[in-house]
Amino acid sequence: MEIVIIASLVLGILLLNRPVTIIFQRIYTSRQFSKFIARETFYHSIVSRYFKYYNRLTLDEQRKFLFRTYQFQQSKNFHYIEVEANAEMPILVSAAAVQLTFGLERFKLNYFEDIFILRDDYHYGFYSRPFMGHVDQTGIYLSWDNFIKGITGQTFNCNVGLHEMGHALAYVNFVTRTEEDKHFKTSFTDFSKVARPIFTAMQAGGRNLLGDYAATNYHEFWAVSVEVFFENPVQFRHELPDLYEAMAHVLNQDPLHFTSGSTTIIRRSELTGKGVSAN
Repeated sequence: MEIVIIASLVLGILLLNRPVTIIFQRIYTSRQFSKFIARETFYHSIVSRYFKYYNRLTLDEQRKFLFRTYQFQQSKNFHYIEVEANAEMPILVSAAAVQLTFGLERFKLNYFEDIFILRDDYHYGFYSRPFMGHVDQTGIYLSWDNFIKGITGQTFNCNVGLHEMGHALAYVNFVTRTEEDKHFKTSFTDFSKVARPIFTAMQAGGRNLLGDYAATNYHEFWAVSVEVFFENPVQFRHELPDLYEAMAHVLNQDPLHFTSGSTTIIRRSELTGKGVSAN
């Protein structure tokens, strides 16, 4: 009899676990949204100043973007190394992550609790050349000087924020598998069918818009593709049309059109339940 009771309790817990989790998550998200609304204008003033991507969105999409930025920031611990912290830093870094994942359901990169912001180029491990950023099991690292140059368009086809967030997105989906996005993982196979031959040709000496660094290894090919996809989409689509379409599909968004089918606008009724690193 005791075995039956215990088995029933275990079964009940298993059956109720997901519904209870969903309810609590909705309540938590609703509370987050209420706190976010009080700061929405402040977030807008910062993000709109630096992100052309954000300024091209509809008003509803902008609210979704800012709320995701707020949620991402709240889920991280930001550390500042030899650089003076200010209120803009965590918001802008969070916004870079949100831009990359805007077409995906999973966007918090939850494996990474810590983001380290350094003043400028730095040395990492046994590598002789300086790094602008990297991702490893301890966190996401970014040099602030290079990050700002990237989001203000001072470095052609180079955006260290998008680059490192691209590494982080692959890391949580394929290495730690701690925040797997179903669409991203499924579509990445199709992306690789297009990307691998281009990468192989580059390693054999072929050259294209992505540049030499993309031929370093496949992880870097992916991260550089992310950068150029957002920073130079017109030329990307013109010179590498198949790869561009594969990128648009795997990220479920197109920076040339801003009409992603996955861009679900967050409404208050929904929130309340009513309705590897490298340089």
